[in-house]
Amino acid sequence: MADWFKMAAPLPDQCAAQSARDRQASLTKPAGSLGQLEEVAIQLAACQKAQAPQINNPHILIVAADHGIVAEGVSLFPQEVTGQMMANFVAGGAAISVLARENNAQLSIIDVGSLMEEPLERVITDKVALGSGNFRRQEALSAAELAHALAAGKRAVERALTKKADLLILGEMGIGNTSAATAITAALTQTSAAEITGAGTGIDETALSHKRQVLEDSLTFHGLDASGEKPVPAPLNVLQKVGGHDLAALAGAYITAAQNQVPVLVDGFICTAAALAAVRLNPSCRAWMIFTHQSAEQGHGHILKELEAQPLLNIGLRLGEGSGAAVALPLIRLACSLHNQMATFEDAGVSDKTKSPQGAEQ
Repeated sequence: MADWFKMAAPLPDQCAAQSARDRQASLTKPAGSLGQLEEVAIQLAACQKAQAPQINNPHILIVAADHGIVAEGVSLFPQEVTGQMMANFVAGGAAISVLARENNAQLSIIDVGSLMEEPLERVITDKVALGSGNFRRQEALSAAELAHALAAGKRAVERALTKKADLLILGEMGIGNTSAATAITAALTQTSAAEITGAGTGIDETALSHKRQVLEDSLTFHGLDASGEKPVPAPLNVLQKVGGHDLAALAGAYITAAQNQVPVLVDGFICTAAALAAVRLNPSCRAWMIFTHQSAEQGHGHILKELEAQPLLNIGLRLGEGSGAAVALPLIRLACSLHNQMATFEDAGVSDKTKSPQGAEQ
């Protein structure tokens, strides 16, 4: 089906959400005292249609791709690092590899558009091109490449679902993808790229100034800049002109997860830029997203505000790879345990704050 990504996802179960709120109100604690832990437990209860939400089989899906914009000198690292890091992921030496083991989560690496000509062992290859175009001078993706990348994200989620995944963490790897994420964010929010361009892998101030100029030039070249009274561009157009295989695959994966009623933990700046594109393509997928942290990358707070998202953590992360979401997973599991295992006022024989010791209303 050509427009599969437009099919609306079901809403999380609102009866389950209300039951979870009622339970939170009855637990032996002041109302709201566990803050966002209460809200994430309620959201998971609604997503799982469960009185006792839990995470038993999390899957981490990392999509990797290279970006032609690197030719403009916007990154500190050479493009060979994308392939080298994919090898590091499957060898178990990367941060996300450690976090997957510690969280007892299955980890899959999908090459959706790297420059690697030969497949890597234990890496799923699902690509039709070696890298994206240099979007300062041409479209990042052809229409056919965009359709394939969106569907590659769909296939990645469907593979995880055959293994009974009950929660997904999406991550990315690709030198140059911070630039693509910044361009997508600027275009979809009609904001100046200069306002949200960050250091990415750690470039200095001179290189950062150059990167800002490259991105402004790129948006102007494609007619996606914020000048004038233009309408907000269509998300498919933005992904094709200034996106990349990895960002499009992430957008397809967010939508597919929601259509299959599986909650997704949203990682940092790049993943959240793809989440913004996904929500613009299919607003119904927003309800299935749990935003895990605010990264140190400059533009991330801008997207979170656009999505009206309140992340669980803000600890200065800017690694990518899905690492921030994986760091937040134990916290979310604790939120479920607190929700499921705490005693109610009635169970514990503790007086509810709204009642006197004799049970009379105050």
